[in-house]
Amino acid sequence: MELAKPRIDIGLFTTNLEPMLDFWQNEVGLPFDHLLPLGGGLQQHRHELLGSVLKINHARNALPAVAPSGYRELLIARDGLLGPKRLTDPDGNRVTLVPPGAHGIERIGIRLAVRNAAAHRRFYAGALGLPDVPERGGDSFFCGNSVILFDEAPDAHDGASLEGKGFRYITIQIRNVDVEHAAILARGGAEGRAPQTLGKVARISFVRDPDGNWIEMSQRASLVGALE
Repeated sequence: MELAKPRIDIGLFTTNLEPMLDFWQNEVGLPFDHLLPLGGGLQQHRHELLGSVLKINHARNALPAVAPSGYRELLIARDGLLGPKRLTDPDGNRVTLVPPGAHGIERIGIRLAVRNAAAHRRFYAGALGLPDVPERGGDSFFCGNSVILFDEAPDAHDGASLEGKGFRYITIQIRNVDVEHAAILARGGAEGRAPQTLGKVARISFVRDPDGNWIEMSQRASLVGALE
């Protein structure tokens, strides 16, 4: 993939806005960037995360009671730590601050629980074309300078819903959504949503990993210019 930004963004959904903002801004220390109305009773509170974006999508109405996605833990590199510092936000999302370099992480990583590690290796290396983290033995991949890690877990399942409480998707910023979306499908990836244009902001699509976890492909005008 031709990346427009060398790192992933993270999207979560919540109905518990004020405690969540307090945790992420004051306990984790993420600066608030701006508010993006999404329509349908959703507002996205965007926070700067070492060059990535944490997207806290606040739902005005109740979220569907669905199983958790495969995205189980956000890892954030933090200077001055001798070991991991484990935190949990008010919705139960796991956040771990790690010394830079742990698991190959210099900025952020996202950990997934998966049913079949071999299927995910084929997906990330083949369909997405991402390089693996050499010292991790094939269980994690670089997307720019972000790291995607996965572990087989007995409670992992398929068919995750895009909307529901917790971490729900990652975003990869690329230069041409239509080209990359078609290429991922041709290499065996599954389609989540076909490419669409969101006003003058971005052209996006979704693909899904072997367990059905959602990955947003985004051609953002502020990064690449024209959306055509």
